[in-house]
Amino acid sequence: MKNALGLIEAKGLTTAVACLDAATKAADVTLIGVERVIGGPNAMAVIIQLTGEVAAVRSAVEAGVEAGKKVGTVIASHVIPRPHDELDKLLEKFSSNLKTSKKGEKKTTKTKSKAKKDEKKSNREE
Repeated sequence: MKNALGLIEAKGLTTAVACLDAATKAADVTLIGVERVIGGPNAMAVIIQLTGEVAAVRSAVEAGVEAGKKVGTVIASHVIPRPHDELDKLLEKFSSNLKTSKKGEKKTTKTKSKAKKDEKKSNREE
């Protein structure tokens, strides 16, 4: 892989959007993925993955972190200048998170409701 990988982990969606806005305005970078992590002491964390030339990604991540700190909490940030080619597999996974279909959303909803039903059933059995 020739491009750099930039990561910004922010607490909450509003902070993450502020980070992303500033990062994409500051330099020529591409958003390749977004991950939401729910739970733990940080409530909900949103991780933004950016790619581009090394200098552009560094500049974008710095600008994103500064903007995010004005809005909320930035948990972590990191730039990997020239990731190993094996990271392409991970980057493909990141990219797939941006491409959700209506089918996938419906399936997720069914899975959540089924999990709730199963939880209620197990509570009754106890």
